[in-house]
Order: sequence, then structure tokens, then C-alpha cells
Amino acid sequence: MEISGGFLLLTAWFALENGWRPLLALLSAAALHELGHLMALRFFRVPVANFRLCIFGAELQADRGRLSYGEDLTVLLAGPGVNLLCGWALSWAARDREWMYLAAGAHLLLGLFNLLPMRTLDGGQALRLLIQWRLGPDAGDRLCAVVSALCAAGIAACLVLLMRVSGGSLWLLPAAAAALSVIVPGEQRI
Repeated sequence: MEISGGFLLLTAWFALENGWRPLLALLSAAALHELGHLMALRFFRVPVANFRLCIFGAELQADRGRLSYGEDLTVLLAGPGVNLLCGWALSWAARDREWMYLAAGAHLLLGLFNLLPMRTLDGGQALRLLIQWRLGPDAGDRLCAVVSALCAAGIAACLVLLMRVSGGSLWLLPAAAAALSVIVPGEQRI
């Protein structure tokens, strides 16, 4: 397990600016997200080589090369699936408990964000797999790179615009940088 200094600084900054409750809601949603991936990997008997917490979130590193398209898709969608299920359950059970609405929102936001079709996110990798499954590996990589770049550029532009309109909220800057980072080819992670 690795924890980067950037992750610790970002976590401390978030806690100072927003308080511990939102931080705990977000970290618990992220932990359950990764647990969803881990459970699917264990089900398919894929060993996990490393777990890393970095400035852009959590990463499980595993050799998914021996998985079929369907198994790999299951592993990718397990994390967002856990978040969406937890978000739905918490919002249904909240009944005027503010902390449960906060936790539900963190789960729903994280689950939906990870389904975006950007190549470093679960949704982008799932899109690449689906295209590869249907049209072959080369077409999957090319089409996914284009969709990913367009989505990332659009999200980064929206975040910069929102930063400007909101008076310069610096919390949107790391998100814009993360969105733009998917344009540069890199390793696939979950």
C-alpha cells in the first residue's frame, strides 16, 4: 500500500476547508468503491499487486489481462455499482438525518463521476472494453481515446467556467487538472 504526500495534503486541505464530516463521507464512499472492485477481483481470483492513494484518488493495481471482456467489465463496474447502491440505500433510509444525506450524496457523486467516459475512469475503461469486444482492440483504443479527450476537455472547460463564475473556488482546479490528465496516454487502473 502506498500513500502519496499529495493525497495527504489534499485530504488535510479538504478537511480544513470543509470539515471532517464531508471528508469522512467522501473517504468512506471511496473505500467502499475500491472494496467493490476488490471483491470482484477476488471473485475472479485475480491477485492485487498494489493499492495506492494519490492526489487523483485511489488505485488498485492488478493484472486483469487473463479476464474475459465480461469479467473485466464486471470488475470495472463493481466500484461504481457499490457507490450507486449505497447512495440509493442511504438516501432512502435517511429520513431527516443530515449525515446520511451527505453520505448518500458522496456515494452518488463518486459513482456517477466514475462512470464518465474518460479513459482513466471506470466508465472510460468500460467503454473501451465494450468497443473492443464489438470492433476489436485497435478500434476500441482509438474510439475511446477520442471520446475520452472530448469528455475531458468539456469537463475541464465547465470546471474552469464554474471556477470563474463562483469567484475562483480553488477546489475545482484539481478536478480540472485531473480531467485534462486523461488526454495524455497513461496506464489503465481501477
